[in-house]
Amino acid sequence: LDLWEKTDGKSGKPKLVYENHAMPVFYRDVMYREGAERKDEAYLKLYDGHDWKWFCVRLEHTDMEYLRKYWSGKKASAPTLEKRHHKYFLRFTYTEEVTLTKTPVKEQVICSVDLGINTDAVCTIMRADGTVLGRKFIDHPSEKDRMYRALGRIRRFQREHGSAQTQGRWTYTKRLNTELGKKIAGAIVRYAEENHADVIVFEYLEMQGKIPGKKKQKLHLWRKRDIQRRCEHQAHRKGMRVSRICAWNTSRLAYDGSGAVTRDWEDYSLCTFQTGKRYNCDLSASYNIGARYFIRELLKPLPVTERSLLEA
Repeated sequence: LDLWEKTDGKSGKPKLVYENHAMPVFYRDVMYREGAERKDEAYLKLYDGHDWKWFCVRLEHTDMEYLRKYWSGKKASAPTLEKRHHKYFLRFTYTEEVTLTKTPVKEQVICSVDLGINTDAVCTIMRADGTVLGRKFIDHPSEKDRMYRALGRIRRFQREHGSAQTQGRWTYTKRLNTELGKKIAGAIVRYAEENHADVIVFEYLEMQGKIPGKKKQKLHLWRKRDIQRRCEHQAHRKGMRVSRICAWNTSRLAYDGSGAVTRDWEDYSLCTFQTGKRYNCDLSASYNIGARYFIRELLKPLPVTERSLLEA
């Protein structure tokens, strides 16, 4: 505001926006301090209409136990006050420094992940020479069944009563979908950590335009980007890197180089290679994802002439 008054003042006057419930930061020792006697208390400096005074605030014991168990010793920033659902909350942000792995490409162990709709994720532990050290199918059928039953109830309710009163049912379904994404991301990172993977490899999954067919609703509820984002946060905390590769033809081509596959329409998770071999399509795609990552990383430091000759 001071700077705006010193200038011509023709542009919009800056003002404090409070409609979005954004509260100021409570800086330590000036506006916020922790309780000395009881660990579940804090003191905030607030204006009571006449003067600025220290007010004691009780914090949830379970929340404080969680912070003491998992975030003790980490650097905590000044808390921010938030207003949600007619209640006030203190939001703490913690900072930790983690050194990501710097293993050379030829010595790396990766976890290539093929995210799907029928099977939540197919993970393959792979080395640069193509050795497969482990495979895992991650699926949560009970959680998906619960969500699809909720979608069926919404569909029947809308057919009878219209879509005006379905907000609560949609909120419940979206919560189930969010929880499913958290479980998938946690399972992927745990499996990669168990096998000492250096990199978790995903596909770039971009879906634009109209989605035809009866799987339209399933694809709209598929939290592919959210799963990758959660995996990235968890993997970085454990020192693992995350990489993404082009998704073209990873499912359409066989991992053994025999060419395009024929999808089994009775069991869509299976396919037939041109050699007559029947194989799991998602597992073949996870092999291709890992191979494409290593090819890209090995070709990247080479000159353009050598790279073009190798690609040819």
